[in-house]
Amino acid sequence: HMLISFPPRKSAVDVIKALKGRSAFLFLQIHPEIRQKQYWGGHLWSSSYYLGSLGNMSKDVVERYVNDQKYNAYKKIGLYES
Repeated sequence: HMLISFPPRKSAVDVIKALKGRSAFLFLQIHPEIRQKQYWGGHLWSSSYYLGSLGNMSKDVVERYVNDQKYNAYKKIGLYES
């Protein structure tokens, strides 16, 4: 989960493409063995994505949701105790 803000002149599709492209580039620089094995047809990310807007929710509500997801994921793998 990510909460990002971008100027209205940028399209959501362009922002997602940039995030996925740059993160794949950086990841594959650190882990070249992934590229060498040609996982996923040479692509790190699938072509799909989900994008939601805040709508009538406040930024604080969404930030809390994102942080709760992070906490729940860490708790699931044992980084936080109940």
